[in-house]
Amino acid sequence: MSALAALARAYERMAARGEVPAFGYSLQKIGFLIRLNADGSVVGTPTDLRSSEGKRRIPLSAIVPRPAKRTFGIAPNFLWDKSAYVLGVTAGKGKLAAIAHKAFVKRHRGWLLGANDEGLVAFLRFLEAWVPERFAMWHWPEDMKDKNVIFALESDRPDNVYIHDRPAARELWSKLCAESDKNAKAICLVSGQRAPLARLHPAIKGVWGAQSSGGSIVSFNLDAFHSYGRKQGDNAPVSETAAFAYTTALNHFLERNSGHCIQIGDTSTVFWANAGDPNAAEAAEDLFASFLGTNDEKIGNRGVKEALQKIRGGRTVAEIGADLPAGVRFFILGLAPNVARLSIRFYLEDDFGVITRRYLEHVERLRIVPPPREATPSMWRMLVETAVLRKSENIQPNLAGEWLRAILCGTPYPRTLLSAIIMRLRADHDVNALRVAMLKSLLVRNFDMEVPVALDPHCNDQGYLLGRLFALYEQAQTAALGRDVSATIKDKYYGSASAQPRRVFHLLESGSVNHLSKVGKQKPGLKVVLEKKIAAIMELMEPGKDPFPASLPDKSQALFGLGYYHERNEVFRKAEATTPLDAAT
Repeated sequence: MSALAALARAYERMAARGEVPAFGYSLQKIGFLIRLNADGSVVGTPTDLRSSEGKRRIPLSAIVPRPAKRTFGIAPNFLWDKSAYVLGVTAGKGKLAAIAHKAFVKRHRGWLLGANDEGLVAFLRFLEAWVPERFAMWHWPEDMKDKNVIFALESDRPDNVYIHDRPAARELWSKLCAESDKNAKAICLVSGQRAPLARLHPAIKGVWGAQSSGGSIVSFNLDAFHSYGRKQGDNAPVSETAAFAYTTALNHFLERNSGHCIQIGDTSTVFWANAGDPNAAEAAEDLFASFLGTNDEKIGNRGVKEALQKIRGGRTVAEIGADLPAGVRFFILGLAPNVARLSIRFYLEDDFGVITRRYLEHVERLRIVPPPREATPSMWRMLVETAVLRKSENIQPNLAGEWLRAILCGTPYPRTLLSAIIMRLRADHDVNALRVAMLKSLLVRNFDMEVPVALDPHCNDQGYLLGRLFALYEQAQTAALGRDVSATIKDKYYGSASAQPRRVFHLLESGSVNHLSKVGKQKPGLKVVLEKKIAAIMELMEPGKDPFPASLPDKSQALFGLGYYHERNEVFRKAEATTPLDAAT
């Protein structure tokens, strides 16, 4: 419940600034507006409130009376709803639309009974006179079907006041909300106060992969959850106001372009800050978003840009401490879909400086020579390297959330990350900087090893030495046959060499003899250099121990990839710098 309490407190701060709807209201996506005369007749054709964004049509976000929770059955909203409820028309089969429209009219007859406000009377007259056949008869737009519809009086056009925003409508809605608060009272687990309990919590929308109608963090919808006379929300007592507060805050953070949510794998990662200085909180949020891969152009705070540049330049947290927002409490919540519910993958609450320090430690563990093209690649970019065909939809479901939680909490990385990278290396043989950097960070964090950042000619770990030796065998082949060979030994044997050295290294060793012989005829100096390097590696092998074991564990396979990467790129580095190796050629 600590995450829900933190969200409820965030709602109170945002409500004080007018950033979120008041209790009983909700921000919803509205597609069309119908204007009415005082007698309930329609003025012209409905107004399309959507805006264009490329080929997409983006609905208007408007504050309306909170929607009914439709877990099952028919439940009309107050003064607005989808076309099936309001007009009795839908793009699908119309059987349920007729039932929904009938319920919408019947419920509003009861709600608006005795109303004398001009707008409410006009709305009721419209419902009494409307028949669904008029939709096609009046040639109303087809894409209006199944969109949310609101109403306004034509006489209110200059002020652009919707019927649900008229004072009489707001007063009536407050009374209806108060009448619905006749549920049993108990101590709320979020606020700690005695108040009417929420039987159903408002839906949470915007979580990637979840149902479009929204999901719930707290939900009890089976008879098996009924015990000791408690049903639905009584099992986890949360007051109506607290349920509204935490869901409203979370829906606000999950909104598109809110700046408070980033998708990491299948986990929608929501974050927010609390500080006495609003500018410090905003700066912390911007900086954290940049950690996880937000485009730098979206970051407007100059101090944040400078801190980010220092972080990406390899500076320590002590060196950038003066540029970090001070006195900021930071909150991070990871959500993932689980049918009609939402799973909390992780929740972290800590000082922003502590979170930044842990992130910088993660960046330091990733440091490798030569580095990736991106100095500090985003988590999303690295996770793609673990997926089949580098497609984001192939990222392992729980991997992203578990890895992010480990980074921010300072705990060991998930072992599935190690196996995923090794599997991809064995499958596609692409030993690139990002994958090797992740392998290095895993070895440092999970196995507490001192792993070389650049080529270490004195490292005698068997996996590391075999990786270097494999790179030298590949170099000998390339020097003898050229770079136009259809498949190098890496393409044919990397997977076997890294997992079961004994199966292929004797074959590679004999093949290298032929390659070196051919190199000696063309570039005798290069042959000598390669032979000396191979001999130096063999001398580092543990005496009396088989240099080519039957198998290597995951940890040694990771070191194999690291040794291969270092040795192979050492060749390219020297080739670019004109060294004795070049002279030998």
